[in-house]
Order: sequence, then structure tokens, then C-alpha cells
Amino acid sequence: MKNKILIILPLCFLILFNGKKYEEAVKERLFLPIKLCLEGQDCGTVAQASQMSSTASVEIEKVQLSEGSEHEVKMLNTGDGGQMIFEPAVIKVSVGDTIHFKATDMSHNSASVEGMVPAGAEPWAGQLNQDISVTLDTEGVYVYQCDPHAMMAMIGVIQVGEAVNMDDIKQASQNYRSTLVMNSERIDNYLNQL
Repeated sequence: MKNKILIILPLCFLILFNGKKYEEAVKERLFLPIKLCLEGQDCGTVAQASQMSSTASVEIEKVQLSEGSEHEVKMLNTGDGGQMIFEPAVIKVSVGDTIHFKATDMSHNSASVEGMVPAGAEPWAGQLNQDISVTLDTEGVYVYQCDPHAMMAMIGVIQVGEAVNMDDIKQASQNYRSTLVMNSERIDNYLNQL
């Protein structure tokens, strides 16, 4: 009986995924064909883009400096950018500005990601289900996450003043990506908005 089960399980797996690895099968089911046009690249006309194997042009919109010295970021289960998200997920502020992280939905927190803040900047770690306010006095790019939902890429990016540490953040983001189970493209998408 034990040998029959050992033979049936791999056979069921092959039938369910048509002989593909699980990861490949999941990616295929979730794949959306798009054409990504970066700033300065020629994306062609809409008619040309639609002829290119049914792909659509997507431009990455750069985030502008937020007005004022107080900014609110909501911690959400679902938002405009998907599930398990900070809103806004990417923000530019001035040195000395304060970010108010609001626990709009429960079971979230905001915590800076170790190694993904400017040198000399104060890290933070809010409590679950609690609002937290953080004043950012060091110029550069900060990446933060919701600790319970980090593997789902519930992350956000803040640029304070100039992005003086962007090369370091991009390098660290490659290692960070490997910890993400889903939405691993978010880190790159967010950084490209700065």
C-alpha cells in the first residue's frame, strides 16, 4: 500500500501541473503580458503596442514631492495597489518631515528594513495594530515593511530629500527579493518610481 501511494502522489502532481514545476505553473497562471516602457525609451504608438503580441504599454509614473511636513500612510489589507499594502506605497518628503503610519486595517505594523535605510538613520518598529509616527531627519531612501506580511511584499519606500543611498538600496533589494513569496516585483516597481 505504501508503494502505491508513493507512485500515485508524483503522478497526481504531474497531472495537475502538466509536468511543469509548481513554481512555473503558478507563474504561468499569474502572468500578465505587458510592455514596460521606461523613461526615454520609444514605446511606439498605441496601435503598434497593441500589435506586439497583445501587450500593453505601461509607463512608470515618478512620484512627486509631497506637500507639507506631515504625511499619512495607511496600512491596508486591500488598496489600489493590491492586497497587503501601504497606501501610498511610495512617497517623497523633505528632511525633518513626519510620517504617520495609520493602522487602518488590523494585524499590521510598520518597521524599517534592516540594511535598507540611510547610514546613520534611526530605525523604527511599530507595534501590531498600533499607529506610529516617525520623523525622518536623515536624507536618503528608506524601505519599510509590515513584519507579519513581509513575505507577501507588504512594503513601502520613502525618499527623504535626495536619494543619496539609492545604489546601496538597489543592491540590498536583490537579497531582500529572495525573502518574498509573492509580489516580489513590488520592490523594483516602487524604487523605479523615485
